[in-house]
Amino acid sequence: MELDKFKDSRILVIGDLMIDAYVWGTVDRISPEAPVQIVSVDREDFTLGGAGNVVNNLAALGATVRVAGVIGAGPDGRLLMERFGALGVDTAGIAIQSDRPTTRKTRIIASNQHVLRIDRETRQDISPETQDQLITFIQSALPQVDVVLVSDYGKGVISPSLMAVIVAEARDKPVVVDPKGLDYKRYKGASLITPNRKEAGLAAGIEIREIADLDRAAQRIMDVAGIDRLLITCGKDGMVFYQRGAPPHRIAAETRQVFDVSGAGDTVLAVLGLALAAKMDVTEAAALANIAAGIVVGKVGTATVSIEELSTALAPRNDETTRKLTQMTDLAALATRLRRQGKRIVLTNGCFDLIHAGHLNLFSRSRQYGDVLIVAIDDDDSVRRVKGAGRPVIGQKERLRTLCALESIDFVVVFASEALKTLIDAIRPDVLTKGSNYADAEVACRDAVERHGGRVALIPVTEDLSTTEIINSIKKR
Repeated sequence: MELDKFKDSRILVIGDLMIDAYVWGTVDRISPEAPVQIVSVDREDFTLGGAGNVVNNLAALGATVRVAGVIGAGPDGRLLMERFGALGVDTAGIAIQSDRPTTRKTRIIASNQHVLRIDRETRQDISPETQDQLITFIQSALPQVDVVLVSDYGKGVISPSLMAVIVAEARDKPVVVDPKGLDYKRYKGASLITPNRKEAGLAAGIEIREIADLDRAAQRIMDVAGIDRLLITCGKDGMVFYQRGAPPHRIAAETRQVFDVSGAGDTVLAVLGLALAAKMDVTEAAALANIAAGIVVGKVGTATVSIEELSTALAPRNDETTRKLTQMTDLAALATRLRRQGKRIVLTNGCFDLIHAGHLNLFSRSRQYGDVLIVAIDDDDSVRRVKGAGRPVIGQKERLRTLCALESIDFVVVFASEALKTLIDAIRPDVLTKGSNYADAEVACRDAVERHGGRVALIPVTEDLSTTEIINSIKKR
């Protein structure tokens, strides 16, 4: 699969925009006012949700994205626009309707439990004037895009009349819909719709208990909605692609730990759209979307998938070591997941050019300080700045593969040396290790580690080994 084509894809996303807020805290007492838990808040995170998460996934995969939707005039709307601006997304199609709130879902997570969700929203249809504004933008944007993605969360943007305009104006361009509600007739003319199993059963009026029920539901939906293609996502059971006049095409799920399914449908929609824009066959596109969904359900909250993660997942299965690779953008979620599992996190960082026995001692001794060892390596440009011309001797791709092959290491991430504080703030390690050839005062970002409640541990260096000395010795010989 040629994933490098994704960066040339032009996608229009139309749908319900929202903010997903996460309030993280702890619970250690019950309120004297009522029999409810008191959550002591530690931090709050805000991410793009709904159609915004589709946009976020597309941007993470390198696509050029235009978005059409509706927000309110308050701070949540401004926050959403700021996040889109940071992604470099074309927001000319976002209409502001002052009498509507920007949809916001706030999840309260305390002591490793999802305690409560608070929704601020309206499900009323947008005003005729706002819809006309969206239609004008959609008509102007369609000639400049390859694929149209419709993300319907039932918040009043995707009306039957707007959907009819989208289908009519798109003409021969794929229109892929993530549906909502029971009336799928509104999606007539779409190229493909992607309900999950529960949604398909409700829309078809069929209780789905076995494969035969799913097949009957799919046929009924295609007949009622007047569509020829349907992809039903089935969680741990994978996906099933239906095409009128052809037998069902069943796609097995990728076996992964499921941590959070929120946003998986958004990832499926985004990857499907990109794959179709890259001229992949629809069954090949569905298989790729299935792999992407398997990656994001292992992350916390509404998350994205990267090109590197997809490439790793598509790599030959005998190269299992690359599965230890993680991305800077996923570190905070990874650390949260590990802590929920009661894991103590150890971090060590360095260039690790030309791995030697001293490095192996550092890794094995570091691992003894906790349950999980994350190794952060400086990227090639950083090594060059620190070590000078001719370094690294071993490029970051090869260094990554070597480190991933070591049993003592659980995760490996590449970072730019100036981003060390960002790295530590994301991981919040319980222990940061360095070799004892460093003095305590020389350990960079020690204060950041301690501010998060962690500490620095110096691993005794018992052998006079240095990558630079080894390289110089080789040159002299």
